[in-house]
This record gives sequence, C-alpha cells and structure tokens, in this order.
Amino acid sequence: MWGPEGRLARVWHNKALRATALTGLLSLSGLIILALVREQTGTKGFLVGLGLAVLPVPLIIAVFRWLDRVDPKPWRNLVFAFAWGACAATLVALIANGFATEWLMTTLDSSSPTGQADADAWGATFIAPFVEESAKAAAVLLLFLFRRRDFNGLVDGVVVAGITATGFAFTENILYLGSAFVSDQTLGYSGIRSTTAATFFIRAVMSPFAHPLFTAMTGVGFGIAAAAARHQRVRRVLMPIAMLLTAMVLHGVWNGSATLGGYGFLIVYALFMVPMFGLLTWLTLWSRSKELRTIREQLAAYQAAGWLTPPEPLALSSMRARGIARDLARRTHGAAAARTVGEYTAFATSLAFLRRRAYRGTAGPDFTTHEKELLDRLWERRETAQPALAHAALSVPLPRPRRAPRPAPGTMPAPFWPAGPYGDGYAYDYGTGQGYGYGYGYGGPGSGYGYGSGSGYGAQPQYGAQPAYAPWGAAPPPHGPQPPRTPQPPANSTTPHTSPVPYGPGGPESRL
Repeated sequence: MWGPEGRLARVWHNKALRATALTGLLSLSGLIILALVREQTGTKGFLVGLGLAVLPVPLIIAVFRWLDRVDPKPWRNLVFAFAWGACAATLVALIANGFATEWLMTTLDSSSPTGQADADAWGATFIAPFVEESAKAAAVLLLFLFRRRDFNGLVDGVVVAGITATGFAFTENILYLGSAFVSDQTLGYSGIRSTTAATFFIRAVMSPFAHPLFTAMTGVGFGIAAAAARHQRVRRVLMPIAMLLTAMVLHGVWNGSATLGGYGFLIVYALFMVPMFGLLTWLTLWSRSKELRTIREQLAAYQAAGWLTPPEPLALSSMRARGIARDLARRTHGAAAARTVGEYTAFATSLAFLRRRAYRGTAGPDFTTHEKELLDRLWERRETAQPALAHAALSVPLPRPRRAPRPAPGTMPAPFWPAGPYGDGYAYDYGTGQGYGYGYGYGGPGSGYGYGSGSGYGAQPQYGAQPAYAPWGAAPPPHGPQPPRTPQPPANSTTPHTSPVPYGPGGPESRL
C-alpha cells in the first residue's frame, strides 16, 4: 500500500483523481467563503460589494497577461491560482485571523477603552501578513512542484503570484465594500462622502496592486529558484523563504501605516509602496528581455542543425517581429495561418526554455522525448510559419555577438547538439569578421557540407545578399530513416532557389 507500486502511489499518480479532489476542495472553500461573507454583509451588501470588487480585476489580470506574453502560461494554471487566492487562501485567512484576534483580546487588557483597537492593530500588522502571505504562497508552491514545465523563471513566478493575490484581494474587497455599504445604510450616508466610496477609492483606485505586490515577492523567490542550476541547492531552498519573509514585511508595513493617520498613510504610500512597485515592474521587464535573449541563444543550436531557418532565432526573440509574422500570415492566408504562426512561436519558445533547463541540469529524464515532441510540432507548421518569420526578422536590428552560455558541469543530456532533420550529422559555420554568416549542411557523423561568409549580412541594410533559404517542401518525417539529400549550393552559386510558400514579389526570399 505504501510502496512505490502500492495502492496509494497509484491513486496519487492518477491525474484525473487529483484534479477532481482539487476542484472539490476549491469548490467547498468557495461555498464556505460565500456563506461567511454573506453572513457579515447581508445579501444586499454582498451584491454591492461583488459588483464593486470585480471592477479592477480585468485590468489587473490584463497587466499580468501582458507581462507573460513571451511564454504565456496555460489558462488552467491561472484559473487555479485565482481560485486558490479567492477561495482557499481567503478561507484560511478568515479563520486564522479570527482566532488570532480573539487570542489578542484575551492577552491585552480588554477592559481598557483601546483594547479592541489595539488587538485589531496588532493583528493587522503582525499576524495577518504572516497568515495571508503563507496561504497565498501555497498556490505558487503547488504550481512550482506539479507544473514545473510551465515554471521557467522570475516572470512566471511574478505572474502566478500576482494572479493568486488578485483572487485574494477580490474576495477581501467584497467583504470590505459590503461591510462599508451596510454601515452607510445604518448611518444614512451616501454619495462621495460615504464609507463605501472612500473604501473603494483606497482599495480599488489607489492600491489595486497592493496584494499582488506583496505576493509577487514570493513569486520572485520561486522564480529565482526555478532558474537556478541543479547544483545551486542553497539558492533553490533559501530564496523562496527569504522572499516570502520580504512579502510579509511589506504587507505588515502597509497594514501598519493605517494606524499612523492620514498623513502617515500617504507618506508610506508615496515613499515606500510606489518605489517598490516601480522596482518590481522594472525587474519583471528586465527579466522578460532576458528571456527573449535566451530564446535567441538557445535556438541557435537548432538553426545550426537545420531545424530552423537562419532568421528565425532573431525573429522569435522579438515581440514586434512575432506580431508582424502573425499579421502577415493573417493577411496572406487567413486567420488559420495566423494561429499556426502563433503555435509555432509557442512551441519554439518552449523548446528554447527546455534546452536552457537542460543546461542547468533541471530538464528531467524526459528531455529527449519532450525535445522530439516539440521539434515534430514545429516541423508540422514550418511551411506556414517560417516564411512569415523570415519576413518579420527584417524589422529586427542585428544583436551584438555574445558568447554562448556553457552548460553546468555534467548536466547537459546527450546529444549535446540536436540531430538535424535529414540525418544525424551536420556542419555549421558562423563566419568571421563583421556581421553574422550562417552555414548549415547535411551528411553523416563527422561530415557535411555547409556554407557561410565572413561578411555576414553586409550587402543589404538587414541581412544582405544571402542564398535563398526555402522551407523544406515534401520532406520525410524528421525522426525516421532519411534518404540522402543533395547538398545546398554555395553562396556564390547562380542556381535559382525559390520558396514553395511565396509571399509575393520582393518577399523575404528575395532579400535573404
């Protein structure tokens, strides 16, 4: 029963059963939260709080989706994160904070006039941050452990943590806004001077990113751990813990500023929270640009082996070029072609991150299987996507040459370079001198025919006079026995070579 092949092990590895249990847990938590909030606010207060609390949610989610454009996370992960924050984390926080407040009331002098106020202030400053940030961090930890393939770096951690905190803030805002509405109804307040308007302004206008900012610190820690190599165990363990403590401190400072009065709150907001939000935004954008550079560097191996055309690593490392490629495919071949280009881009991005994990020793034993699966999916879409990406690459300035990253010792699985689509041998040459000169070829192990030039892309503003590189037409499947292929002509050959998927006169083939 308890062994690796026991009954409990088989139950645990049943994905459908785990998904059902998790859905049931979140649904039960949601029903309990609904009952608790409705009990405190009443039906009318709950509906008013729900209507006001939902307003900032689409904006916040759109911001995190925009940050995640390089390698978008599956919607099921984001739905789980939001549901965990809105249901499970909020339920844990309500129960734990209630018990903590009661304990503080018995500990402090409850007979004094300020006993209740002191208990609320201590609970909000010291206990609520610990409980709430721990509950929200559980969602990030679960996705880090069980969706490791979708967790590649700092941006992923920030996005997952931010979505989780958005769900938490959504439910919390229902409670606060609903309670404020009930108070206004009792005291006869309405309009701009009401407590409901003031609460909405503070929580939804001034600080809609407060909870996401706190929990994003935890996401940064898990993102750094995800990007660490296998031998960097201290970083992988300590960074999530250290950044979780940072999130708790930020949360405590924010809650404690409410006890300082109006001016104290504004001082903390202007001198502490706004700079921290700006710093996190800059860090996330910098990490996203680093991810794009990683895509260009890691896909160079597949370009050298013949899986990708020379302009593709450059085009796939630019968000602008990706958009141009999709628009070009849509105008030329319709919406289906644009979807194909989008899928090709997503698979190529996953391939680059998979290879980076292999460099760091964290790709897992299924690296070769997953790599072949992604290459097969790219191969199926190459005829539509490659010409569009080649055209889009013309809009991207050439990057400065960089030294290729080296793998961690003893971590890169064999083969170090991927086998080409026409056999298990290849030849490649990046040229010398100014610019980039690409070369590629086919043949058996240790042999091949390649071409490249030292002048690189010098003859034209972007790529210059290069031999036309057409997508492979009716080629055999990439992983089966391959017949011999006639080598490509050298760069100075006059033999015409056109693409079977033209994009009109003056298209990419005429400039490559």
